[in-house]
Amino acid sequence: MTNSNTKTKVITGLNTRLSYFHGWEPVSINGGAAKYSVSVLIPKDDKTTIDAINAAVDAAIDEGIAKFGGKKPNKKALKLPLRDGDLERDDEAYKGHYFLNANSNTPPDIVDRRNTRISDHSEVYSGCYARVSLNFYAFNSNGNKGIACGLGNIQKVRDGEPLGGRSSAADDFTTIDDDDFLE
Repeated sequence: MTNSNTKTKVITGLNTRLSYFHGWEPVSINGGAAKYSVSVLIPKDDKTTIDAINAAVDAAIDEGIAKFGGKKPNKKALKLPLRDGDLERDDEAYKGHYFLNANSNTPPDIVDRRNTRISDHSEVYSGCYARVSLNFYAFNSNGNKGIACGLGNIQKVRDGEPLGGRSSAADDFTTIDDDDFLE
């Protein structure tokens, strides 16, 4: 779900990192509808982004009062999108970060530092650094109430070490001498 309301929209900082990146093709998670998605890792010292997310979540709560039965709920009773990587993940990449999961039914525009569209799928991956536009909105579904995070667009900032444990061919293999190749 996208939302053009600036009170509920956040653009993350330059040190945001992508994890579980599915921005090129939609993927079904836990049997649900296929969506474009990413886990956004935000350094805990990026106070500007964290404060903006908290303000956008508060605005989404205010805008979602109708979904909460006409009354503003206690924030602690809601499922909130921003989570603590030190407490909730046993993964080095998440240490020292907050994270949130964002998704969309439509593909994000993915651009480089010059705002030029990226078409090479190998350029943006889990582990690279990017700014991400996020939209926060209220939900009340099947007894679950909270604030969800919609994925907007992505701007790649710089490369980072790929996440997911996959090694490169250069790491796996050594050079083979041509003399021995035909023997």
